Amino acid sequence: MGELIDKAKGYTNEAVGKAKRAIGEATDNEQLKAEGDVQEAKGDLQKGVGAVKGAFNDKI
Repeated sequence: MGELIDKAKGYTNEAVGKAKRAIGEATDNEQLKAEGDVQEAKGDLQKGVGAVKGAFNDKI
């Protein structure tokens, strides 16, 4: 079950990060663009953790 939770959190963070980045680009806000990049990277990492858990059948 942890696999699905990590992947869901990852997709959510990735989507929010992309939205922040787009808003930052539209408003020329460098800080918001950077926050979006960080949050998107966090989402990618969470999805990876979920994939690893899935590969080990949630025994991590």
